[in-house]
Order: sequence, then structure tokens, then C-alpha cells
Amino acid sequence: MTAPAGAGGRFAGALEVSAAWLLAVVWISPLLYALWAAFHGGAYATHFDPTAPLTLDNFRQALDQAPFLRYGLNTFILVTMLLAAQLVLCTLAAYAFARFRFWGREAAFALVLVQLMVTPEILIVENYGTLARLGLVDTITGIGLPYMASAFGIFLLRQAFKSTPKELEEAARLEGCGVLGVLWRVYVPLARPTYLAYGLVSVSHHWNNFLWPLVITNSLETRPLTVGLGVFGAPESGVDWSIISAATLLSVAPLLVAFLLFQRQFMQSFMTAGIK
Repeated sequence: MTAPAGAGGRFAGALEVSAAWLLAVVWISPLLYALWAAFHGGAYATHFDPTAPLTLDNFRQALDQAPFLRYGLNTFILVTMLLAAQLVLCTLAAYAFARFRFWGREAAFALVLVQLMVTPEILIVENYGTLARLGLVDTITGIGLPYMASAFGIFLLRQAFKSTPKELEEAARLEGCGVLGVLWRVYVPLARPTYLAYGLVSVSHHWNNFLWPLVITNSLETRPLTVGLGVFGAPESGVDWSIISAATLLSVAPLLVAFLLFQRQFMQSFMTAGIK
């Protein structure tokens, strides 16, 4: 009786592994194609010849035809500014929701959770009008301002702070720490994996965000990589898949390099923070 069950278990396990490999191949196939096309001439972009000569000319042409270095700098400034603002605002809000009792706390936190169910695209027109009145259209600050208070970040850090033992806070107060001192010396260090996990989610999301930056920016000086790549790859600009693939690799290379260098820390932070 046990042999069939064991055989069935092995079959199910093999099926799961095969399905996982199939999904992995499907997921990575666009990147593999981009790697092939970027390092080969246009004649070999859709012709897979193992003997085809390698070339870096596609990257040179991409950098000559569009200011991708400027786009990259804009994106770096944007995600750095956003992450710094989000960490400060979300930390203070989450600390208040987790450890302070005040009138309307539950209702205020419920409103924060409601924001998780509202997609940013719904607010594009209203956000654009607000930023136009503030004179922040076509600025990097204007791209990031609607995202500086993150409901997801507040919720995530609140859960991390609520799991911190109150005895540690009481010990810190006995040592003379004030409200912000307790936050900085007790809650923030213990929530470090959560901060790392949230930082990865925030950077990757805003690095790849396209629609809102497309709406709010008009000039080369403020466009991030996603918008610059979209304009560069537009059909009216002429489609050369090798050059477009090289530009795509220039856009995603920083995230890929960061992931490869800190892969172990990434996985540990996600598992510790409980993000599924």
C-alpha cells in the first residue's frame, strides 16, 4: 500500500519541479533574448547563429542616440529621494499607530489600509492638477511627491513594531531615552530586515514605474529610464531590436547587478519580514 503512495509522491514532486523550471524558462526568456540581441548585430537579432560575431556597437549607438546616462541619473535621484522620504514618514506613522493611543487611531489606520485598495492610476488627473498648482510639473520632485507616504510601508512597519517586546522599550526609558530615542535605539534596529525588504520593493517598483512619470514629465532633464526607453523604442523612432535590447539592458543592469551581489541578503530579508 505504501509503494503506490510513494510513487505518487515522487511523481507529484517531479511534476512540481518541472512546472517550476518551465515557469522559470518562460520568465527569463525575454531577458535571454535581450542579452543575445544586444551583443549581436541587427542581422542576427532574430537569427540564432552560435557562430555570430559579438559586438558592443549596439551599446555605443544607444548611448549616442539617447541620453541614457542622464535618464539613469534621474532615476537614481528619484528612487533615492523617494526611499529616504518613505522611510522617515512611514517610520513615524507606523510608530504612532503601533505604540501610541489617541482618539481616532483605529479609524485613521483603516483609512491607511483603504489606500492599499486604491490604484495610483485612478488619481493621475487629480495628482497632475495638484502638482500643476504647486508648479512641480516636469520635475523629479513632482514624480515622487505622490508616493512619499506609502500605505504599504506604514502597514509593514506597524506590524514589525507591534511585534517588538515592550520590555525593551521600558528598559530604554529607564536609561533615559525619550520618544524618538526609543524609536531610534529599539524599534528601528529590530526592524532592520523589514526595512531592507521594503526598500527593495520600493526601489524596484519606482525604478520600473512608467505611466505616472510619462504623464508628469516633458523634457530630457527629468525623464527616468522607463520613459526614456519607451520614447527611444517608439515605432516612429525606427525599430532596431539589437539597439533597443542594448538600451533595455542599460536600463535594467543596475537592478540586476544589485540582485546578483546581494541575493542572499535579499532572500533573508524577505523571509524575516514575512513578505510573500
